[in-house]
Amino acid sequence: MTLVKKYYHLLTSIIVFIVYMFTLAPSVVQIDSGELAAVQAKLGIAHPTGYPLFTVLGYLFSLIPFPFTKIFQLNILAAIYCSAAVGVFTYTIKYCLDNLTSFKRKNSAKELSKKEKKKGKEQTTTEKVNEIPKNIKLLTAVFGGLTLAFSRTFWFQSTSVEVYSLHLLLVTLTVLFLLKAYVKSFENDKLSHWLIFAFFLALGFTNHLTTLMILPGTAYLYFSRYKFNSASFKKLALMILLFAIVLAAVYSYLPFRASQNPFLNWGNPVDWEKILRHVSGKQYQVWLFSSFDSAGKQFSHFWNILPFEFFISLILALIGLFVSVFKARKLAWFILITFVFTVLYSINYDIHDIDSYFLLAFLMLSFFAAFGALQILEMKSLKQNFAIIILTVVIAIQLFFNFREVNQSNIYTYEDYTKAVLNTIPENSIIFSYQWDYFISASYYYQFVEDYRKDVTVIDKELLRRSWYYKQIENHDPKVLDGVRNELEQFLIALQPFERDENFDANRLEALFRTIMTNLVKTNVSERDYFIAPELVEQEMKRGEFKLPEGYNLVPHLFFYKVVAGNEYVPAPDPDFSISIATNRNVYIDTIENMVGRMLSNRAYYEVQNGRSDRAKIYLKKILNDLPGFKLHPALQDVLKN
Repeated sequence: MTLVKKYYHLLTSIIVFIVYMFTLAPSVVQIDSGELAAVQAKLGIAHPTGYPLFTVLGYLFSLIPFPFTKIFQLNILAAIYCSAAVGVFTYTIKYCLDNLTSFKRKNSAKELSKKEKKKGKEQTTTEKVNEIPKNIKLLTAVFGGLTLAFSRTFWFQSTSVEVYSLHLLLVTLTVLFLLKAYVKSFENDKLSHWLIFAFFLALGFTNHLTTLMILPGTAYLYFSRYKFNSASFKKLALMILLFAIVLAAVYSYLPFRASQNPFLNWGNPVDWEKILRHVSGKQYQVWLFSSFDSAGKQFSHFWNILPFEFFISLILALIGLFVSVFKARKLAWFILITFVFTVLYSINYDIHDIDSYFLLAFLMLSFFAAFGALQILEMKSLKQNFAIIILTVVIAIQLFFNFREVNQSNIYTYEDYTKAVLNTIPENSIIFSYQWDYFISASYYYQFVEDYRKDVTVIDKELLRRSWYYKQIENHDPKVLDGVRNELEQFLIALQPFERDENFDANRLEALFRTIMTNLVKTNVSERDYFIAPELVEQEMKRGEFKLPEGYNLVPHLFFYKVVAGNEYVPAPDPDFSISIATNRNVYIDTIENMVGRMLSNRAYYEVQNGRSDRAKIYLKKILNDLPGFKLHPALQDVLKN
């Protein structure tokens, strides 16, 4: 029992890690999973803001000889980060409960007078009489840790490779050392405590810029302690100096590695201009503070998902808000300021996968939930065993309902789809697509980490708008750009002012871009098979933004359209692939199923048009057997009946 009390935070972390292993993804999942895993395994440069610390730590972990695939090994690292963050958070709650008086003080930067010291001793004597029992502190801390651990979005970060898993560990460490620096400033006001905080804050910024959301709460605690004077600003300047040194040291990875031309060199950050553009996430700023309408939509989304993050624990968080104000006023204000700023800042980012931007807000709510649990445990009208049962039920409900939502243990859909696409096209083919979320990102991992069909060149239509991407294409496939050198030279000249936020000719830029897309087909299709993804056919080609060279047509293959000359019948292979459609569905899995179903339907219709109904039935039966969620057109159902 002594060991349990001493290592309560480690035990909490281990228990959480064991639970996390049951929901861990075995393979790549949606969005950036494949790209980030590949960058870690091969020391590349990830999409902005580059995530150098995440990359290097992942690379070192990938060197450990485990009997797993690299993707599964790196998914485990995400679970380690998140469970470690839970342990740190649990320890932080206990630390705060041990030092509640520090968060009640009306302090200044000056030393306490003798009279105040005497008064402080009298208060300490009184507080010892009314001190919270240690077992209640431990139970409160563990409850707070488990509340955070099994909140939906936090838990989800533990299931696969994502930068937010390390972000959560770093932000909990930053909060811990901030609160420690504040508390210790009353006991032994050393600069070293604040420098440790500044160090971890800098590490947080090297991983994800949303670390900035902690700054308003930090400023409140710091200046409420030291006030606005020359001494406080001098101390702050030293913290900023250390912060800048650590930031520069870690981010120096980007130009150093970029100069070596890694397999993925996003942004090619080799000079100050490109480094600043990359580190600041310049290309994504278009979605930040875009409109009041988008902010309102995201604000509504936050309140819609909040009950499903915490369930009954949300009630305890509301109770804890008032309890914390009474027991630790300044800590309560820090939590509240951080929560409000996080929500108000995040809602101004108009992206689909916004939930992870609210993680710091969820962490602050878990703080409040812990104080709510403290109130339950301290209620004299409740026996402690009964209070523990209540809190256990609260956590059990949260765990039960969120387990199903975050569980990715059976998801192979993205691996199956990516491998099927690559495996069903001829050698040295070119694929033109912008299916980043469920194919292109995953293809980086399979092609460059597992060496799966590296002969295939995958071109991302959206990345063709960026100057750095052409160098990457050339490194992988030098000949693919040979036929568009003249247009490319003009395009890069026209693109430069756009990337520098200078005046640019939008019409000329778009015209050159469209010419490059068409000429990439024209200059390669005679020597190599060229495949165009359905989203381009259904969107850009339909709107006239992208055209095939004259004399060429599209024929539905299996997953993509094949560019062919003339109107002769073009055979396609049998659909001898297997794509596991996960039962725990989301918008990306639905998209894969619908798109595969549409393309197989198009192929079947093409076979019927060419008088090959028997071939059509092969594709239609594949749909019926493998894609239960896809509805066949009635005309194609009739083909099966005949």
